[in-house]
Amino acid sequence: MLWRPEEHEPLIDQEWDPGIAREAITEIVADVEAAAEDSTWPNHPLDEVPDEARFCSLYFGGAGMVWGLHRLGSNLDLPAAIAAALERYRTAPAGEGSTHAPSLLLGETGILAVAQKLGAPIADERRLSDLVRANREHQTWELLRGSPGTMIPARACGLEREWQESAALLYDHWDPDCDTWTHDLDGDIWPFIGAGHGSASNVHALRGFVDDDILKTRTASLLTRTAHREDGLVNWPPVDRPWSEQEPKIRVQWCHGAPGIIITLADLMPPEMAIAGGELIWRAGPLRKGPGLCHGTAGNGFAFLKLYELTSDELWLDRGRRFAMHAIGQVARHKQRYGRGRYTLWTGDIGAALYVQACLDADPAFPITDKL
Repeated sequence: MLWRPEEHEPLIDQEWDPGIAREAITEIVADVEAAAEDSTWPNHPLDEVPDEARFCSLYFGGAGMVWGLHRLGSNLDLPAAIAAALERYRTAPAGEGSTHAPSLLLGETGILAVAQKLGAPIADERRLSDLVRANREHQTWELLRGSPGTMIPARACGLEREWQESAALLYDHWDPDCDTWTHDLDGDIWPFIGAGHGSASNVHALRGFVDDDILKTRTASLLTRTAHREDGLVNWPPVDRPWSEQEPKIRVQWCHGAPGIIITLADLMPPEMAIAGGELIWRAGPLRKGPGLCHGTAGNGFAFLKLYELTSDELWLDRGRRFAMHAIGQVARHKQRYGRGRYTLWTGDIGAALYVQACLDADPAFPITDKL
């Protein structure tokens, strides 16, 4: 079994319409702006976080919303909003106090990176540098909390020395026998493969530090060894373990499975393998979980845009845009069902809006990991 059918739903029968796409983006941005309360946003039941918590980070919180609004041309006072998010994180984290502060997606590093990219008065390059350096050897060795994540703002914000230091250590921990990393997630040891917590994003983070030929050779070795193929389709398990042990955890999402691996590594793997992974995503269909980036329709759709860049085949752009129309419908259906939008970058509506904009622009750059 290459995917779990119960996690997917049929693609709606609606052709790509740029007018509907632009209108959807405008509506989502307006809704997000209207929902802001003291530069924070209410939580959503599907995110399973405390109602009273007002998160500040890139993943669930205000920093992610500010970054998404910035990318989509919002008229909110975004420098003030990111300043409020940073102040709240430092003084009243409301559930984020136990997270790892140097983390890109869950900690202060991500908030400061957004401030730096906005040119906000509260931007603090020295503090950002200290956080990146403090994270160089975090035991997770993955995107969410570890150095592969904090390498992104280091490079995007011009901290070249800090990026080089982190890259050197990350490369040293790349196991030459299996071409993966070992990730210590709160005491649980996993050799993850995908983009959310595993080797895919780590390899992506090493671009420009490690020779392309080395990256291609080792990436192809890992992905060829771990791929499971059926009927011209291919998917990868979450963990580098025998396929027979994977079935309960098989996913087709950005964080685990073919979508994230294609988004991060398509140009480093054999082209026929990338295409087979894209065919799997198309065959499986949009995700029932929603329209978002991490484990939703938008995140999967970015794989089609990456394949369009790789092959110049209009088929992939068309498929990506079909997924965008589906994501627009999911945003509307979820809002009707819950009586409100979902206000996070990685799981919510603003991520879907960014994807729709990417389909308008035919731009395969994935939010944060490709373009901060």
